[in-house]
Amino acid sequence: MYDYAIIGAGMAGASVAFELAETGSVALIEAEAQPGYHSTGRSAALFTPNYGNHVVRGINALSVPFFLDPPSGFAEHPLLTPRGLMTVAAPGDEAGLDAILALASDKAPVHRVSSTQALVRAPVLRPEKVAAAAIEPGVMDIDVDALHQGYLRGFKARGGKLTCKARVREINRRKGRWQLQLGTETITARLLINAAGAWADEVASMAGARPIGLVPKRRSAIVVDAPTDVTLHTMPAVEMIGSEAYFKPEAGRIMASFGDETPCEPQDAQPEELDIALTADWLERHTTISLRRIEHSWAGLRSFVADGAPVVGFDDELDDFFWLAAQGGYGIMMAPTLARASRSMIETGAFPDEVVAQEVTEEVLSPSRCVS
Repeated sequence: MYDYAIIGAGMAGASVAFELAETGSVALIEAEAQPGYHSTGRSAALFTPNYGNHVVRGINALSVPFFLDPPSGFAEHPLLTPRGLMTVAAPGDEAGLDAILALASDKAPVHRVSSTQALVRAPVLRPEKVAAAAIEPGVMDIDVDALHQGYLRGFKARGGKLTCKARVREINRRKGRWQLQLGTETITARLLINAAGAWADEVASMAGARPIGLVPKRRSAIVVDAPTDVTLHTMPAVEMIGSEAYFKPEAGRIMASFGDETPCEPQDAQPEELDIALTADWLERHTTISLRRIEHSWAGLRSFVADGAPVVGFDDELDDFFWLAAQGGYGIMMAPTLARASRSMIETGAFPDEVVAQEVTEEVLSPSRCVS
């Protein structure tokens, strides 16, 4: 018998489990052999303050203090390291930089740079593809594994129980308690938290809650060798105006994605040959990187509802069923804030004041906005 049962031990589930285990008993349930196998383990690993709609940006801003100063013993190394993001305009596309520059703020500045400066920062770019650029210095690399493992270690240290290879087969509600059937084991809890990522609607249906219209979208990436004459640790991530494609240095190589968003069913996503080919072609057309071979390719799922904001809160019809879903491509960045907000909502019935001050209210994230 637990106070809380959380389905899904990716970043969303692990972070809220860490928060709730401080004051209650928590069972964290993961279908795969290891937590974070799906979306958490297949992240671009960038903290981008100006990415997403205004709700997402507000949530991300509130995560910064945790990333910069996590609890004592949470991680051995910094969770964030400088990277920068450069948005490049090809000849004729310069006006497209205006929308990027308009996102600038005191806390998340964006600066215009010349084509010459852009080529110094990213010398792998083809000069004919660069007319001007904007640089966002506040974009950081996130150590996703350290963040995820820090949450899991802290959760266990607070007495939480993690069960892996435990796909939920059946969910019942009896005598005001949830009963989750995991093969031969049954877990009983007072409150059920749905942090199942792309499978969140399936979990909801099993529990008798109405789905929120979640759409998983596949995004693929490739990893290739970097030129030996380029210093990677100072190179920013790079994207182009008019395209969702981007590339970034990663562990001594170059990771690139075409930015595909292909709707699909919840699954163990695998890269499609066409997506790999489109990414390789884009990278070769915009850079001098020679793709003799692709070292590695992968795909992950980014799950959205219609308005692009996450879904956080109690179900309208089941007052002991809590949603923590639809985090799209922002889940790693939003995790510290949404975990704290979820704990506050569960324990007090309201989001923390600093979250509401960012115009991120219970109504804005409520699952009721997604149910027709």
